[in-house]
Formats: sequence, structure tokens, C-alpha cells
Amino acid sequence: MAVKTDQRDNSRIVFERGIAAQMMGIDGTWRRDCTMEDVSESGAKLTIDGSVEGLHLKEFFLLLSSTGLAYRRCELAWVNGDQIGVNFLKLRDKKKKLRSTAVGA
Repeated sequence: MAVKTDQRDNSRIVFERGIAAQMMGIDGTWRRDCTMEDVSESGAKLTIDGSVEGLHLKEFFLLLSSTGLAYRRCELAWVNGDQIGVNFLKLRDKKKKLRSTAVGA
């Protein structure tokens, strides 16, 4: 069962038992099992199984299905022990960042 809460100006859904998922590096060189504790339109809170030492967490994929067909591109927002907060990246967000970087160069 999920419970809706309002935090950070977003409707956030908190899962009683969490949802099994996997984190995967953008280049596909690493994976970690994790549990999605809550989710909103803009991000999620994850509990990571195992160490995150040496992983490139700045940007990665959150795989929501075993076939990899349901996924979100994420950027790290915060870390607290074995839990992390992630922001979901949209394609247009990525294009805006690239455009602003190109303009500033």
C-alpha cells in the first residue's frame, strides 16, 4: 500500500515495503540493487544495497523493470548513509544544460 504525502512542493508517494529496482551507470559498467522508498514526478528516495564507493553517481539510470524497459535517468541530489535522493532528468532538461553551457563558452 502507498501513502500520499506532500513534501518539497510535490505529491510524493511513500511505499510501505519499497519497490525493488536497480541503479545502472550511464555507460553500463556497473549496477547496484536498490529499493525505491518513495517517488514523485521529479525524483525519488532510494536505499542502496551494498557500497556505493567508487560508483559514478552524478548521473545514472534507475531501472524499474527486470527487462530494463521502464527506467529513468537520474542525478544525485543528496546522500544520507545508505539512502540517496535523486532528481529525474528529462531530455529537455539535458538540452537546456547543454545549450546554457555552449552559450557560456
